[in-house]
Amino acid sequence: MSDLLTVRAAADRLGIAYSTLKQWIYDGSVRTTRTKGGHHRIAESEVLRLQLAPGVAGVKPAPKPASRAPGVLVALSGRNQLRGIVDEVRSDGLLSQVRLRIGDQVLTAVITRDAVNELKLKKGDEAVAIIKSTEVMIGRLR
Repeated sequence: MSDLLTVRAAADRLGIAYSTLKQWIYDGSVRTTRTKGGHHRIAESEVLRLQLAPGVAGVKPAPKPASRAPGVLVALSGRNQLRGIVDEVRSDGLLSQVRLRIGDQVLTAVITRDAVNELKLKKGDEAVAIIKSTEVMIGRLR
């Protein structure tokens, strides 16, 4: 019974209004099961059928299977992000040194050569440095 959704949950998943889905139920366009209390429940397979049906107005399409596309960053939790321009990329063996110009400052990071290849980093590219650290040091200029 865990594959049955409430009308509201099904409407949320479909990306339509609760009232729209209720109307479809009353019209007989959506197959439901009734609880002992008379409430409608919709099977996940019925939700999927609606998502895959061509031309159903307003319904969000079924989610595509997750693919591990390299280089696609949707969101990141790190807040210390610095945007800049790649000044230099030097690779030797397994590691690469990347210099990123951020305003009038230069940040140097050592990352794997594989990461440089996957990101296709080269001089002049825009890039983001994401800083994740448990310590911060403060110094003074002389």
